[in-house]
Amino acid sequence: MRLKVIDLDGSVAGQEPLRRRIDAGEAACIDAADLAARLRIVASRDASARLLRRLAEGPDEGAGPPVHFYGSGDFHHLTALLLRGVAEPVTVVHFDNHPDWVRFPATVNCGAWVNRALELPQVRKVVTIGPCSGDLVRPEWQFANLRAVEAERIALFPWRHAPSRVWGRYGRASSFRQEGSHLHWRNLAEEGWAGFLDDLLPAIPTDAVWLTIDKDVLGHGEAVTNWDQGELSLAHLLTAIERLAAERRILGVDVCGDWSEPRFSDPFRATLAYFDHPPPLRPSQAELAVNARTNAALIDCFARVLP
Repeated sequence: MRLKVIDLDGSVAGQEPLRRRIDAGEAACIDAADLAARLRIVASRDASARLLRRLAEGPDEGAGPPVHFYGSGDFHHLTALLLRGVAEPVTVVHFDNHPDWVRFPATVNCGAWVNRALELPQVRKVVTIGPCSGDLVRPEWQFANLRAVEAERIALFPWRHAPSRVWGRYGRASSFRQEGSHLHWRNLAEEGWAGFLDDLLPAIPTDAVWLTIDKDVLGHGEAVTNWDQGELSLAHLLTAIERLAAERRILGVDVCGDWSEPRFSDPFRATLAYFDHPPPLRPSQAELAVNARTNAALIDCFARVLP
C-alpha cells in the first residue's frame, strides 16, 4: 500500500502511528492546511483543483493501492475528488454513521458527496454500511436520494434504525422493503456479520472496490469525531476489510472521522456547520488518543491485506 496523509486540520499528521511512518519515509504527507477553510463542509472548485494538483505532484513512492488519512469527517467529500482518478468500473464501499446522499444543494459537500460520486461514469454503485443517524427519519424531507436506493445504485444497510416514513413508492431492494408508508431497513445489528458479508459480496457488481471509512460509524469507545456516532464495532469493520480484500481488488482507501476544531473563514460554512454538527465537543488529549489507536489498527489491517 501507499500510505498518504493529507494534512488539512492537524488531527492526523501528528498521531504516532502516522507521524512515525512519515518520519521514516513510509508515508507521504501532503500539506493542505491553507486549503482547509475552503474545503471544510463544502469544497470550493478552486480549493478542490489545487488539492488534486498537490496530490498529483506529491511523493508517490511504493507500490499498491493508495490509503489516505485526512482528518475530520467534515472533509468526507474528498472521496468524490479522489474517485475522479479511478480509470475503471468501481464500487464504493462506504462505512459511515450517515448516508451522505442528499440531492440538494448539488455541491461537493460532506452530506452530498455520494451523489457526486455516482455522477462519475466509472462509479457503478455505492454500498453504505452502518448508519444509525437521524438522516433516515423522514428522509424525503432531507432530500435523500431514495430513487438511487430503489434502483440499487445505492445500497444502504443501517446498523440499527427504525422504519423510515415516506410518501413515495419505492417497492423493495436489497437493503429495504416498503410496507405502506414506511421503508423497513435491513438492520445489521439483528443478524450475523458473517452472513451479511456473504450476501454483500455477490451484490458488488465490479471486480474493483474503493473503501471509504468515516470513523463516526464506530461507537464512542473507538473514536471521537465531530459528528454523532454509530454502533459498529472496530472488530466488525476490520473483518469486513479483510473479507473485501480477499474477494475483491481494492483500488484505494480513504479514512476520515478524526476530531478537529472547526475553523472557518466565511459565515456560509460556519452556519452550515452550526446547524449540522451536534453540540460542540472539547475532547481532552487522553480522549482523542482512541483515534490514534483505531488508526493504528486500520493501518495494520491494510498492511496485511493490501499488496
